[in-house]
Amino acid sequence: MKTIQTSVEIPEQLYKMACVLVKEGWFRDEKDIFSEAIRRFLESHRVELMEKYILDDVEWGLRGND
Repeated sequence: MKTIQTSVEIPEQLYKMACVLVKEGWFRDEKDIFSEAIRRFLESHRVELMEKYILDDVEWGLRGND
């Protein structure tokens, strides 16, 4: 596991929903919820994200725009 420390702002209602899931026993803590959310996002957007990064790299290579 890799530990990252960052400050992330999320809507208050979203945070409250996460706290409810922890309180109800669905997750150990808020960190578990956000790890699961990131994992699911990356799995569901993998092809889309890879295509975007490849196209960005090609564009940069052709034009050198940062």
